[in-house]
Amino acid sequence: PLPARLRSPLSLAEVESEILRRVRALLRELDGHHPSCQSHRGMLRWTLHKKIDQNPSTSCVLVRILVKELERAERGDLRHYIIPLLHTLMYTWIQAPCIPDELCARVYDFCKRLLTLPKPFCTIGLDYASRLQVERTAPGTLYQRMVISEQSLPSAPFPYQEKIFIFADPELLPEAICNALVTDTEAAQVSQSPRGCMSCVVTHTLQAALGDTCDIHGLRARLQQALPPEDVEHWFQEVVAAVEAAGSEGGSDRGQHTARLERIYHGLLGSLPTGNAPREGLQGTPLPNPTISFHLWTEDEQLWKELVLFLRPLSQSGDCLGQDLEAVEMQDVLAGCACCQQSRFSVLSTDSGIERDLPAQEEPCAPCAADTERSRLHRKGGIKKKLSPLESVAFLQAGPGGKPPGKLPGRSGMAPEPPAALQRLHTARVVLLGDDRILGRLAQAFHSLRKREARRVFLTPRLDLQFYHIPVVPGQPHPAAAADQAGPEELCEVAEYLGRADPWYQSNINILGHVIPKLASMPSRALVTELFLTDVIAYYARMGTQPVCFQVHSVKLLFQDPAQEPAEDVFLTELLTQVQDSPSHRELSTTKRKTTLDGPGIDLTLTYRKVVLSDRQKELALSLRSSGLLMKAIPADEVQDLGCLSVTVTEIIRSSNLAGRSFSAVTNRFKTRNIQVRSAEQRPFTVQLDKDNRRTYRDVIGLEVSPCLEPSYCLQKSRTMKSSPQETEDVGLAKYLPKSLLLPINTFAGVIQ
Repeated sequence: PLPARLRSPLSLAEVESEILRRVRALLRELDGHHPSCQSHRGMLRWTLHKKIDQNPSTSCVLVRILVKELERAERGDLRHYIIPLLHTLMYTWIQAPCIPDELCARVYDFCKRLLTLPKPFCTIGLDYASRLQVERTAPGTLYQRMVISEQSLPSAPFPYQEKIFIFADPELLPEAICNALVTDTEAAQVSQSPRGCMSCVVTHTLQAALGDTCDIHGLRARLQQALPPEDVEHWFQEVVAAVEAAGSEGGSDRGQHTARLERIYHGLLGSLPTGNAPREGLQGTPLPNPTISFHLWTEDEQLWKELVLFLRPLSQSGDCLGQDLEAVEMQDVLAGCACCQQSRFSVLSTDSGIERDLPAQEEPCAPCAADTERSRLHRKGGIKKKLSPLESVAFLQAGPGGKPPGKLPGRSGMAPEPPAALQRLHTARVVLLGDDRILGRLAQAFHSLRKREARRVFLTPRLDLQFYHIPVVPGQPHPAAAADQAGPEELCEVAEYLGRADPWYQSNINILGHVIPKLASMPSRALVTELFLTDVIAYYARMGTQPVCFQVHSVKLLFQDPAQEPAEDVFLTELLTQVQDSPSHRELSTTKRKTTLDGPGIDLTLTYRKVVLSDRQKELALSLRSSGLLMKAIPADEVQDLGCLSVTVTEIIRSSNLAGRSFSAVTNRFKTRNIQVRSAEQRPFTVQLDKDNRRTYRDVIGLEVSPCLEPSYCLQKSRTMKSSPQETEDVGLAKYLPKSLLLPINTFAGVIQ
């Protein structure tokens, strides 16, 4: 082949033809026509964006083609194309050096037209229309905000932080996969530094506003080599302030914003004027990889501990991993002046209500002397405002007993300052890597976290918690999971459901279940060079914003031993009961004799509420002899009705004929939301939750299954029952709190109707 300097560049028509061919291949995959080469499945979107990264000047060509395909899908009523094309367009837009105004207006008008469609089209259209409106006023805003939040760069105008947490269960995934993921995530962070990320923000923002007149090479040389780190941060703060000021003003003049960035550009480059910049066309600025941490899930409270550390690093809160949440919060309370912290006792007030009758105050200590005069008690006329129900809900959620978190009250006669409103400045994107068993463990951890938050709110007002799921089907399961009888496909029912609900999730994420084990067997050199997994995880976390909510179910287990306390647990996907082998020789002989007469299995009594089309509750009771029972919470064929349990009961029927007794198995199926199971003859059975043999209960003689309730609702309901025992319906604050505990897992589109 010819050297690169002698090769003739492709013409614009050839470039458009090549990009159009790749986009059409994406759409064919959405229709189920997979590429002939199996190794390309799930990689078409990734290779398309990589192609644009290698030649950033073609980003406008791709955006123009995507807009045409969107309009064609709108005319042809091909709605399953719209969301994938829109996500591809926006991801290209964020990284594009500069987009013409007429193309901005065209995409913005298309997003506005999506508002007339049902969910999720109108939701995504509104989100992207609002982003594009800001981007048209201040080009480069989306890129800037994404880098600032993902890298936790210091920025007062935009103080948001994000982090991706990857959780994997080492007992469910082979060691090779875990090592490959650790290598990939570490390699993605090696070449990044705060200075480099600030330089990327400054370079991209200035080029987005000034276009091809911007001297990219001169900017990079100044930012990465010539200037000291403190000067780089100074110019970074100048650019961020200019962009955020233009975005907050809304309808501000685009020309004024460009002029302000031109002044920053001249000040940064020094004596080199804009007109002398070499015209080399638009140059791309790479989008830094987000901050990703990989965790082997070995402790039950590990998720909560990592979230607390994200909000309060060890440098701020000390080694608080072994402390409970109450101890963590008390560090804030006890951080004030020690002389102002007095013990609180219940005393009879002798205050007359007149300020001059207050006793003379002791001389305050030095640290508090400056605040003595302004913190005196001032009583003014007024009436107490009655809170609306919605305000009362927020007041309740602010802290225990309806008191918002703040400092300890000072001495009598000192009015505490109103606490600042808490903002969710942190976003934790938790990616679960594995199959349904790790999602069952997530449901346990999520339920525990919600119970902790119901007792004392800490994470909820400060942290935006997002969950993601990437299925992994290892070819050779870990020995700890060898006893599971479910096959690879049966272990990924949640991912299959999400793939049916969202075709873009199916094309980009579901396929990774078979790709990740193959990548783990590759040499580490090739894995680090491509960083395919990191790129896909970053794309999923950035663009997957639409949740699919799964109902968490609670189960109460009764045991054969009367002295053993009932156990309570939760599950997400399924509950399986099987006849338990009798441990003692006497029980074994009795069981064999019973089996010979009545057949295999045990006698069960089922009481449940049957779900009918009219949504009316119908109480039914059923007694039968069964060899097992299976409750599934994930529908097998449709994408709705996530709140119901599909129950399959294998009934043993005895029949007599000339050849003697014979037994046959009949399968009974029904749907319910609440069910009770009892062993009529007190014979025990085993219960396995979420296909995980580590979550198996033995010696069970009864169970009760129902939708799991939100712990904050249960807390408020119990308070209401104490004050008004005769009330049966939800009253007061309980009416406005979510009743069911739902586990949201993000996809690209949610559920497409």
